[in-house]
Amino acid sequence: MPTRARKSKDRDFFVNARRVVEQAIGEQMDGKPLEKEPPKNEAAVALSKLGAAKGGKARAAKLSPAQRKAIAKKAAKARWSD
Repeated sequence: MPTRARKSKDRDFFVNARRVVEQAIGEQMDGKPLEKEPPKNEAAVALSKLGAAKGGKARAAKLSPAQRKAIAKKAAKARWSD
């Protein structure tokens, strides 16, 4: 099955090259430290994982086969349309 190429927000070669260099040296080109993501709340992450683990199975159990088929067709159409 062919895969679709990812669409990148930054298609400029120089923007990507600068980002790679900054990540390699661990700081921005002007000497400022790289911005890091703020730490996540561990309790919230654990709670989210609990819900995610059972959410899809519960939803699939309450859908009829016709509903699941319609959802799958809609997803495939969205995935492969341009």
